[in-house]
Amino acid sequence: MAGIQKSLKELLNYPSAVVGLVLTALMVILAIYALVTIPYDEAVRLWRGGQGVWYTSPRTAQPVWTNFFAEKKQPESFSMKIADATRVDSVSSSGFKDIQITYTFDYQADGFPSELAIYFESYSSEKEPFVSIIWITPDGRELEVVDMSLGETETYFLDQDTRLTRRLGRREADVGLFIPPDTDPEIHYRELTPLKGTYQMVISGRTFEEDSDITEAEFVLYGKVAGLAGTDHHRRDLMVSLLWGAPIALSFGLLASIGISIFTIIIAAIGTWFGGLVDGLIQRATEVNLTLPFLSILIMIGTFYSKSLWVMLGITVLLSIFGAQIKAYRAIFLQVKESTYIEAAQAYGASNMRIIFLYLIPRIIPLIIPNLVLSVPTFVFLEATLAQLGLGDPVLPTWGKVIYDAAANSAVYNGQFYWILEPAILLSITGLAFAMVGFSLDRIFNPRLRTLE
Repeated sequence: MAGIQKSLKELLNYPSAVVGLVLTALMVILAIYALVTIPYDEAVRLWRGGQGVWYTSPRTAQPVWTNFFAEKKQPESFSMKIADATRVDSVSSSGFKDIQITYTFDYQADGFPSELAIYFESYSSEKEPFVSIIWITPDGRELEVVDMSLGETETYFLDQDTRLTRRLGRREADVGLFIPPDTDPEIHYRELTPLKGTYQMVISGRTFEEDSDITEAEFVLYGKVAGLAGTDHHRRDLMVSLLWGAPIALSFGLLASIGISIFTIIIAAIGTWFGGLVDGLIQRATEVNLTLPFLSILIMIGTFYSKSLWVMLGITVLLSIFGAQIKAYRAIFLQVKESTYIEAAQAYGASNMRIIFLYLIPRIIPLIIPNLVLSVPTFVFLEATLAQLGLGDPVLPTWGKVIYDAAANSAVYNGQFYWILEPAILLSITGLAFAMVGFSLDRIFNPRLRTLE
């Protein structure tokens, strides 16, 4: 152990190892931060919640920081509830209650929003409340939006109202409500610039029962940039999946690598020590396993049995413990088995298990440490590969699942490069970090590489 500690200290002499250790530490910190700030149940709820959770977020919006590099600044999403508006209630002479809700906001973006919506909540016994919506532009124009009755919950998407689109000169509301007056309807909206200034949306409502009321009218302007990582086609903030992808990737890679290394070395040591039938069975099992199509078996299990990440992890370990490393370890153990200290241990009556775990296995631990570290990226990329094939865990947010969703929704074709680059960069950094540390460890623990320096 003293020799191992001394060798590990030598890592500081390798710049690549130092960089790898720093990157690994950053990934671990990111994983811990994700676990602390977003508990597991909350992460699953956010990832599976879809539009029910992310209804105020735009679809496939770029990260907000892209505005710093853009010549034309795109609008950010915002929502306003009744508490953020000016509300005036009055009772008419006929006993009906009139409600006026005025939303005021300043719009200074160079681009148009992606959507506009109002989410109503009201209550009534028999006669539903009725509302009229007026849009007031910075130059004082009043545009009639809609007249409608309200159920208990009502969602009104301005862009989907065909009558409003016709009144706006065949332009959808996200453009027609923001363009200057007398704009040529033949000009493509990409060539237009929104009218900047202070806008108002006035909701005039009337209730027809004594206890009836409009309890909420949330106005949402969906921008084209949102969050530090952008959003996907389900309006989900990609930061949740990018953060939670770190602990999932590290746990999958480390558990698979450590589990396979431990079981493989134990099996190889037991087979070598006992020899005969035991060793023969282990070698035949290894040879049969080496002929099996590893990835094809995982695809079959994911298709017909379960896509659970932990099921895939268990199958990966089971299929990998009887790998080619068993034969490599067996060759080393055959040499160690003939050592004089092994004969001495037998002479004073050491048990078989004591010899295996205290005399055989510790001798090759320095050799498996580099392999253990180097194999972590292999299993991290394996999880991403399974997700890319549509076999990712449907519950957990992972980097591979984000890449799969991006590819399935033609992110690159639509210019949404952030959607696929962010998880890909994190995967690359993780693989690079462990590779840099692993290669440095190999140079330290492998005597042949040392002699070449």
